Amino acid sequence: MENPKTSPTADHDSHRALRRIQKLSFHLLQPLPSVDPESSGDDNRIIPSPCVGGRGRPPLSVSRTELVEYMKGRHREIQERIFKFFASRPELQTPVEISTADHRELCMRQLTALVREAGIRPFRYAIEDPSVYFAIVEAAGGIDISLAVKLGVQYSLWGGSVMNLGTKKHREKYFEGIDNIDYPGCFAMTELNHGSNVQGLQTTATFDPLTDEFVIKTPNDGAIKWWIGNAAVHGKFATVFAKLILPLQGKGGESVDMGVHAFIVPIRDMETHATLPMVEIHDCGHKVGLNGVDNGALRFQSVRIPRDNLLNRFGDVSRDGKYTSSLPTINKRFAATLGELVGGRVGLAYSSVGVLKVSVTIAVRYSLLRQQFGPPKQPEVSILDYQSQQHKLMPMLASTYAFHFATLHLMDMYSEMKKSHDDDIAGDVHALSAGLKAYVTSYTAKSISVCRESCGGHGYAAVNRFGVLRNDHDIFQTFEGDNTVLLQQVAGDLLKQYKSKFRGGTLTVTWNYLRESMASYISQPNPVTTRWQSEDHLRDPNFQLDAFRYRTSRLLQSVVLRLRKHTKTFGGFGAWNRCLNHLLTLAESHVESVILAKFIEAVQKCPDKSTGNVLKLVCDLYALDRIWNDIGTYRNVDYVAPNKAKAIHKLVEYLSFQVKGVAQELVDAFDLPEIVIRAPIGMASEAYSQYTEYVGF
Repeated sequence: MENPKTSPTADHDSHRALRRIQKLSFHLLQPLPSVDPESSGDDNRIIPSPCVGGRGRPPLSVSRTELVEYMKGRHREIQERIFKFFASRPELQTPVEISTADHRELCMRQLTALVREAGIRPFRYAIEDPSVYFAIVEAAGGIDISLAVKLGVQYSLWGGSVMNLGTKKHREKYFEGIDNIDYPGCFAMTELNHGSNVQGLQTTATFDPLTDEFVIKTPNDGAIKWWIGNAAVHGKFATVFAKLILPLQGKGGESVDMGVHAFIVPIRDMETHATLPMVEIHDCGHKVGLNGVDNGALRFQSVRIPRDNLLNRFGDVSRDGKYTSSLPTINKRFAATLGELVGGRVGLAYSSVGVLKVSVTIAVRYSLLRQQFGPPKQPEVSILDYQSQQHKLMPMLASTYAFHFATLHLMDMYSEMKKSHDDDIAGDVHALSAGLKAYVTSYTAKSISVCRESCGGHGYAAVNRFGVLRNDHDIFQTFEGDNTVLLQQVAGDLLKQYKSKFRGGTLTVTWNYLRESMASYISQPNPVTTRWQSEDHLRDPNFQLDAFRYRTSRLLQSVVLRLRKHTKTFGGFGAWNRCLNHLLTLAESHVESVILAKFIEAVQKCPDKSTGNVLKLVCDLYALDRIWNDIGTYRNVDYVAPNKAKAIHKLVEYLSFQVKGVAQELVDAFDLPEIVIRAPIGMASEAYSQYTEYVGF
């Protein structure tokens, strides 16, 4: 078959294109002399511009002082008090090697000394100013994560349940004892057979109208309270979550289950510390980590408590056995009860970032110090000069900064919620705390292992801390809500917001972008912008945020269609399970969009120009690395053309190289004292000498 005749116009265009390619090739491949563009008369010559692609920009300079100041939390002063107190008390510092029993006693001594000797009263701040409380928890975690968790059990869980679920009579009776640790307590929610499904708890609290008491009973082994912090050794009280049973209140004189409520149950004698009658306590034993916290198991064999021990903010029982509540249904009372406990998730997200800061600091400092190989007959280079090490650590460092600003935003929202009691803010905090807790703790858990591997054999030494950080932090992914379950809550809230949008309702603050995205982002991508690949475009925060939100909106719209389709065949539960991985991806995408938005906002608010430029670099790396990690999604819907995808990949590598140049300043800006770092290989100076001294040289 003969080729069709080409037209003269087409032939001319072809030759013209060929000539242009040849001229471009000549200029790109030949070294160019220095030319003054103003005096050059050759309009065809290509003049290199120092700003094209950003590669000619002057190196970044950053003031460590300005960066530290911008990163410093509002409550750094109280954290420094804690650090100085423990630095002055070597006997209260946790050694590298310690038995479980000794660690538990040391952890209790640490907490008692912090409150009674250092004069730090976390409980008062937990009630009056939560942001200070979270700063205290972060500092305590720097000393020992077990201390932070034990502090959280005492004040956020046990104390928080009494203050938030009880009423004035409970606050007056228990506040001082909880505050000064005369009343060490537990939070007894989880059972052997039930963790995430709190409404499925089997422990019962049956009202006895003859004695005006509740009878707390563990009906079977599956209902034994399990993993209860403070229970094995130190706790004297427990907030026990149980089904409230009212006898003779149902049809035909049957008992009525009013749903899960919280009750104060004494478990040990206040004077002798002996286990009280009808209470059975056992030790859950040695754990993977957090062995300074004494987790135990509780069985109640018809333990009687006064009616006043019901924490009755959302539901009460009168002397004659009548139940009253301002909330009409079991589900509403249950949601209100759990909603008051959201502070634990806020604290875990914030504390997890603190653990990530320590891990990244140790890994980056060691990578700058450690030298291996190099060009022939030249000095060895630091391992952070290798692209592979930059690929491991620089996006992680960028993520640490992103999480820092996102969790500060979450803390501010939580503090505002506690002051205003605004329902919309409360809904936002519930969803965002679930999402950030799940996302950040999962990321940190993976990153600690990457940091350990990045430090080679020295990272395996217990004194260099990656092992204890990894083991102690690992449970952050499970307690205060399993991460997979929490992400499903976020996905569920997204679906509710989607329905609200199409019913003309208002969207709460965190979800505002859906108002525009569901209209504009779902349309076909602009064929021009899908191909733009200049550095200025890729580093434009509008492009980055649009890309994140476009992905979330596509995922949301597509999962809605899938759920509708599968519900017809499998029912609601079956359809949800069929789409579960899709829903989890949707939730993570939404959380990433919020994190990026808060990072961009922090960059724009930075008052110092050079500091802002460095933060912009770090923010760009965070955003583009996330886009590259999910490039398949963007390619599948033609949001990013192949050449643009390649440009993103190259730019991520280049930005990682750029961030490497200021990595020392970036980790120093976390301003972590030696008592928090403690790893010899992570010290700011003389790391090797401290390491050799530790082993005895």
